[in-house]
Amino acid sequence: MALKALDIFKLLPKTNCKDCGCPTCLAFAMKLAQKQTTLDQCPHVTDEAKAALEGASAPPVRLVKIGTGAAALEIGNETVLFRHEETFYHPPGIGIVIPDTLSEDALAAQVEKLAASKFVRVGTNIEINVAAVDDVAGDADAFARTAAAVAAAGVPLVLISGDAGRLAKALEVTGDGRPLICGATPDNWEAVAALAKSQSCPLAVSAPDLDALAELTPKIVAAGVEDLVLDLGGEDLAATLQTLTAARRLALKKQIRALGYPFLTICRTEDPMANMSACCSYVAKFSGVVLTTLTEPEALMPVLTVRQNIYTDPRKPIQVEPGLYEVGAVTPDSALLLTTNFSLTYYTVEGEVEASRVPAYIGVVDTEGTSVLTAFASDKLNADNVTAFLNSDEVKAKVGHKKLILPGYISVMSGGLHEESGWEIMVGPREASGISKYLKTVWQGA
Repeated sequence: MALKALDIFKLLPKTNCKDCGCPTCLAFAMKLAQKQTTLDQCPHVTDEAKAALEGASAPPVRLVKIGTGAAALEIGNETVLFRHEETFYHPPGIGIVIPDTLSEDALAAQVEKLAASKFVRVGTNIEINVAAVDDVAGDADAFARTAAAVAAAGVPLVLISGDAGRLAKALEVTGDGRPLICGATPDNWEAVAALAKSQSCPLAVSAPDLDALAELTPKIVAAGVEDLVLDLGGEDLAATLQTLTAARRLALKKQIRALGYPFLTICRTEDPMANMSACCSYVAKFSGVVLTTLTEPEALMPVLTVRQNIYTDPRKPIQVEPGLYEVGAVTPDSALLLTTNFSLTYYTVEGEVEASRVPAYIGVVDTEGTSVLTAFASDKLNADNVTAFLNSDEVKAKVGHKKLILPGYISVMSGGLHEESGWEIMVGPREASGISKYLKTVWQGA
């Protein structure tokens, strides 16, 4: 049973020293009860109090690490059901399921495709960051051979098998990489848990329902395996989403420790669109590892995009550095377009300038990561800071004219900006899609 704030407060030093970052010990106790901080933030708590507060200070969802080194994947340790309550901190691993029935050439091609599953979106790298080997053949040698080949790709590995013998052989070639063993059930958990403990590997656990799962996980923890992942994936999308939501709610709201672990889902649906939609849904609804049989970039990109969107803190927009950017083989006479440092806005403008094949400069003003209209409405984009940018040494050194192309939606700003800066203000298109035509006609015809 979770301790309440007053119960926690009774065990704290009550010095109100503020060393924990809270104004009072009671405020710290309230945050601790709500899982918004950890006990180690209080440097004065006694050992006796630490022991008593262990349950209250432990995160409701355990942090589990898969793999080793810089590529290791950390999942779990989330404290809220919805992102608007705080934020989500540990993006899920998204990976490809590779069967152990492939020929050597097909396996090599699959591993190569895995390594190439990297994309750049709004200036951020998004990529496949986990891979799974599926025990389909039922042959220990084939399973180990495939595991060794996939492990060479350098991403954290998931070994999917319910057979302890085949898992043991695969771990002989991948054990140092701390893969996630996916295969513990109510029928085989003792043998698989013993293997996970001996190799210090995290273990994925499945059961017919949440009640059975809640009975199974304490047994495995008692056997010495604490880093667990709950395998909640099924082919029925609606049922799986209900299970994912119920498990997360029980862990966070009801403090059910037996379900306080990150989740894993595997989607093997043959229809690519249904498979992709399911994976996106699982990313949105709390899955810590999402595995799919899809391998084509056009199918993986939407799933990676959903992950990027959901696990980007909305309070901290993705930003680019303010300054002057060059697109193409610019000269001092090239056009200068204005935009803000909101990453999505900048890369949209950059893409349209590139598509026009007209070399141009893009002037990026610091608006704290807000879009053009938002920045203008909040006075973060105004004549003063644009003039300061136009008078910067960088602009003076590279731009040989005094013509600025202003986004069409803030054309009302053109008069004041002209008076403030002395530059000729050209009103550009409202939408970025009109930039290419504008540069080819209006600018080159000027």
